[in-house]
Parts: sequence; structure tokens; C-alpha cells
Amino acid sequence: MSKVVIIGAGFAGHTAALYLGDALGRQHEITVVNKYDYFGFVPSWVWVGIGHMKPEKTVFPLEPVYTKKNVQFVHGAVTEIHPDEQFVLAEKADGTGQEKLEYDYLINATGPKLNFEGTEGLGPKAGHTYSICTLDHAKEAAKKYAEMIARLEKGEKLKMVIGTGHPGATCQGAGFEYLSNIHKDLVNRNLRDQVELTWLSNEAALGDFGVRGISAKIKGEMITSEEFTKSIFEESNIKWKVQKGVKKVDEKNIYWEDYEGKEGQIAYDFAMLIPQFLGVPIKYLDKEGNDVSEKIVNKAGFTIVDAIYGLDWPTLAENPDAWPAVYQNPTYTNIFAAGIAFAPPGSISKPHVNPNGLSITAAPPRTGMVSGIIGRVVAKNIIDLIKRGQMTHHERMTHMVAACIASMGDSLWDGAAATMIMYPVVPDKRSFPKGNGRDRFVTHMEMGLAGAWMKRMLHTTFIWKFKGLPGWKIIPE
Repeated sequence: MSKVVIIGAGFAGHTAALYLGDALGRQHEITVVNKYDYFGFVPSWVWVGIGHMKPEKTVFPLEPVYTKKNVQFVHGAVTEIHPDEQFVLAEKADGTGQEKLEYDYLINATGPKLNFEGTEGLGPKAGHTYSICTLDHAKEAAKKYAEMIARLEKGEKLKMVIGTGHPGATCQGAGFEYLSNIHKDLVNRNLRDQVELTWLSNEAALGDFGVRGISAKIKGEMITSEEFTKSIFEESNIKWKVQKGVKKVDEKNIYWEDYEGKEGQIAYDFAMLIPQFLGVPIKYLDKEGNDVSEKIVNKAGFTIVDAIYGLDWPTLAENPDAWPAVYQNPTYTNIFAAGIAFAPPGSISKPHVNPNGLSITAAPPRTGMVSGIIGRVVAKNIIDLIKRGQMTHHERMTHMVAACIASMGDSLWDGAAATMIMYPVVPDKRSFPKGNGRDRFVTHMEMGLAGAWMKRMLHTTFIWKFKGLPGWKIIPE
């Protein structure tokens, strides 16, 4: 009997658990360790964050799902991994101590450590800004946003800033969608003209989103995501500041440094800024208790996998094979990483270091659909290894399609959404030299009411899938 331990139950870990439980759960031991006892559908926390969706509609308990799939569940957090002896130590959430879990295969799917501490004054706990990265954060953001609405209804004029709160942050798409929903909500409340709404980002250009931007043919004309996003912002009277790395936040101002090394600031009354993502801190120890983390994780705490590391950016941009295919650690080959937990070989967008030595570079996004796909690939390969002794599945981000639907309001009658489809996620100029590395036939951008219906449908469909209900495997990651 083989033992598989999965750390984390987000899009990547939970997807892997469903596939592993379905294929191996009756004959082998599959265990998931997660710090929350529920699964959270993160894309809908945008709506929770403005009070348009009840939090309970975005979550469901994990244990009943795992019981049906013959998967064991430990509510807690892994604090130590012992790769030579093949076990992990998990600190139980109920405070009853540690549990030792042995494994033959290990999947690190922890998601990120939210590095609010990386920017002075950032974050809802010890800082001055808000977040929608966790359910509790989204609820806190909604509460503060409601206070802003009350002030607006009394006739005040306010400044709201949405975007990224660190020079190396990612997840610009989540910030963009939250910004769009705030705009639509203010319009519906007849309060939009009282708010100065600003997008603040470390992107190389508006609409870059950390993926080098995209281009698509719309009504017979090639349009870039920069032009597409600019048209949305201009129509919505949203200001923007890009190429900015946030350095500090106080009660009234956000302080930044730009590509040229110039410093500036922007005043705000309400701000939601995405923090930098780091790997979740875990101790990696050998038999003697020595630290062996350098064999497993990089300096940021992300798991080293089958990527080609250390390439300069021009070389990386031209080499699609530098991106991992099976997400397997080269030293400990029974350790895999999925979703945000794996260490990418570099950024997708061109990195930038300003004259002061500050790197203002959007980290590569590895959330949502990408996380789910990688979770499936890793799970399928572990199934292969247990049943056949060799892996047969692989999917690089240079071969991966991803769709992003950023809603502008949650109404199915007067809402809208920006729908962006890109293939591949990481440009592959070798396969698609004429499309700047992407397939022009598949890559697409569109704004309209149909996107709002698709966004709401995805919420319902994926909650069904993640509950492991009949037909869940038919629904793509």
C-alpha cells in the first residue's frame, strides 16, 4: 500500500486529492493536510469583498467530500518535512499537538504565504490596507467598504486605490476584478462621481497582468490587452499608475518608487492592495536534524521542480522548455509541487530593475485554472507511478491554456465581464512565431454581458466539481 500526503486544499491540492482519491483511495492511503477545514472558491471572494455574495456561498466543508473519496483529512498545518525518512509533522488546528504522517509521495500545494510584512504598513492585520486573498480578509474588506459607502451617502468625496502592494506582487487579475466591481457598485448606487478610483500596479504596462500582455483579433482588428484595458478604464473614468513598486503605506498615503527610480505617493481613503506571495515556511530536515531546504526550495520558499533555473530573461523568454513539465523535485523525486507552491524559472513579463536597484517585476501568476491543471497533472503522474512505475502526463505553462473572466458587477441583467483567453499562458515563440508566442486563433478578449453569465455559471459549476459530485471529472480544470 502506498501513502500519499497532500499539503494544502486549494485549487491545486484539492484537485489532486479528488483524482487520487477516486483512482487510489480504496487500495492506498491518501491524506490531505489543510489549515482550514473548508474549501474556499477564491474567485468569488471578489463579490464577498464588496458585500454582494454571502461568504457561506463560497465555501463548503472538506471532510465529507474526502470521506466519499476515501481520502483522510487532517485539519492543521505542516511544520516539518523529513524527506530522507519520508514523513511530515502537522500541527493540529485543535491544539492537541503534532501528528506524524508517513508518505511515499508528497505534494506541496500550500498556496502562498501572504507577505504583508514585506511592505511597511500593508495589510488588514497590522497595516492600513485591505485584501481579498482569504475569506476573512474579504469579509473585512466588505465591512470597510460598507463604511465608505455610508460616508459617500452623507455627501463626502473619497479616494479609493486598488492594485498591488509590493514591487514583486502577482495576482493583478484579482485586483483588476475587484476594482471593476467597485466601479459598477458605485455606479448602481449613484455614487460614482464622488469617488476618485485609481489602479496602482507593478505591471510593465497597463493590461500586462504579469503574463506579458496578450493580443487578439476583435472585429477584424488586432488589439492589445493594453489597449483593451485602457478603453475600459477611460470609459469608466478610472485612473491608472503602472510601473510602480509600493514601498510603504501609512494612514493617508501610499508611497511608491517607479521604473525610473523616482519616488511618489498617492492619497487614499480606502485601499485594497495584493501583497507579495512567498512560499509557506516549512522546515526541511534530514535524519540528523540538519537543514536540507536548499535541496527542496528556493530563497522565496517555493519548491524547486523540473524547470531550468538561472537563465537570463532573454534566454528564458525564448526557451519554452525552461518551464517545468511534471513539477517534480530533482533531488527528492517523490516530492511534487502544484499551483503557487512550485518555483517558476523566472517571470513571464520582462523583469525590471530601476536605477536604485529595486526590482519592480510582476511575479508569474499560478492560480485558478493553472493551479487546477497542475494539480491534475501531478495527481495523474503519482497514479501512474503507483500503478505502472512511470509517469505519462506532462503540461508546461508554455503549452497550457487559461481563461480569465473578470466581472464588472454580479448582475445577470446589467452586469458585464472582461473575458480573456490565452494560449499558451507563457508565450512560446518557437511554436507561435507570428503571434508573439501565442496562438492567435485561440487567444481572445471580449467585454460584455455574456461574460457576466459565464462568471456566475463558473461559480456554480466549479463548486459542483470541487464537491466531487456526479460528473465532476467532465468539468475541465
